[in-house]
Amino acid sequence: MTTTFERKLTVIPAKAKAAPDSAATFRRKRVAAYGRVSTDSDEQQESFAAQYDYYCGHIRSNPEWEFVGFYGDEAKSGTSTKQRTQFNQMIADALAGKIEFIVTKSISRFARNTLDTLTNVRLLKDKGVRIYFETQNINTLDAKGEVLLTILAALAQDEIRCLSENVAWGKRKRFADGEVFIPTKRFLGFDKDAEGKIVINQNEAKTVRLIYRLFLEGKTASHIKTTLERLRVSAPGGGERWHTGTIISILKNEKYCGDALLQKNYVPDFLTKKVVKNDGVLPQYYIENSHPAIISKEIFQMAQQELSRRQSAKSGKSPGGGNPLTGKILCGECGGWFGSKVWHSTSKYRRIIWRCNDKYKIKGAKTCDLPHLDEAVIKNAFVDVFNGIFTAKAEILANLESLIQYALSVDSIDRRAGALQDEVNRLETAIRALIERNSRSPLSQAEYLTEYESLAAAHKEKTENLLTLAQQRTALENRKQMCNVFLDT
Repeated sequence: MTTTFERKLTVIPAKAKAAPDSAATFRRKRVAAYGRVSTDSDEQQESFAAQYDYYCGHIRSNPEWEFVGFYGDEAKSGTSTKQRTQFNQMIADALAGKIEFIVTKSISRFARNTLDTLTNVRLLKDKGVRIYFETQNINTLDAKGEVLLTILAALAQDEIRCLSENVAWGKRKRFADGEVFIPTKRFLGFDKDAEGKIVINQNEAKTVRLIYRLFLEGKTASHIKTTLERLRVSAPGGGERWHTGTIISILKNEKYCGDALLQKNYVPDFLTKKVVKNDGVLPQYYIENSHPAIISKEIFQMAQQELSRRQSAKSGKSPGGGNPLTGKILCGECGGWFGSKVWHSTSKYRRIIWRCNDKYKIKGAKTCDLPHLDEAVIKNAFVDVFNGIFTAKAEILANLESLIQYALSVDSIDRRAGALQDEVNRLETAIRALIERNSRSPLSQAEYLTEYESLAAAHKEKTENLLTLAQQRTALENRKQMCNVFLDT
């Protein structure tokens, strides 16, 4: 026998909401506003003040709202929230329960990065905090809010991408046109006149020349830093604190000799805005004599050569260091360089000696018998020699000048370079003739390629040799310039 059951439906009524006992139970919603301007121009500052006045009055005029405050970031970009302190403070206050409702003008005013926008909106939504974007009429707690928000935030991000690309294009066009820009507010040694032209700040230029002079006299960047701070010389941008990186940057910057290398850096990502070094990704432009020079090109080239020499010394390619004796004493027995060693460093018998660095090059075996020398002995010997030189100064200077002209002459290099250039010109003519002959009456392509590759290889070899000679000539000219500075001193 089959038992059947009758289907039964029971309605469970909703619980009735308790009516408020009195007006005292009513609580106003805690509301804040957010505003932002991206630059510190006068027009933007007026816009920022207008946003503040509008939202303060708008929120306070609503009897159901309690005004928590106005959060505003001045001169801050909307592509990232990392640098917007007031924005981040507002989010923290909302998550802490101090804010229930945020009013702002538009999505682009709130953030132009889609990820930042949605991340913060969802974070606040989980806490029951809603945001109202007035221009788009979007309430983030509405069902349609997030869909519209995603679309509009993506459009806002694309808008800033287009703007960023337009700005980058404009900069690159100015670079290609040879337009030089120097940020004189934080660039030591230069100002702009009433017409916007770059002029030399003579007071700051003295500091630049001092840095180059001390460096070429053998001082390290650390020593120069200490000297400038002791003399209370103002650093770029103001203040008396210097950094060794700033000094090295001044020594490497070609703008001080009147030239300008454009597009040294670029921004690959418009969202992060991180500046990276241009290692051949984009073209660069070198403008000679683009503005007044603080130092001569000869002095600048000498500084570059000295920077290179010291860098090589650090990598172990040649002796170097801060001590003036380093790299000056050569072992007469094995040809190694002498280096300083400290004996009894923690006792009253402490002394500095100089010894051939190759003496114990092989562990446990002495490969050089030349004895060590006390630093005091070396210094006394230097003083004796210097005094002897000073006594016969006129004769020695005349001999040195003759030696410099002979030993550092570039005549031989110029003759070899001239002959090489003739060879390069001959090969270029032969290559053009071969290509033209092949175009008029097709040759065997195997033979053509063989002859072409032979000529091209010879052209490459001669061109590289020509470049090597040019570098040797520059090095000799720089050495001659340094010797002349020494003679003048």
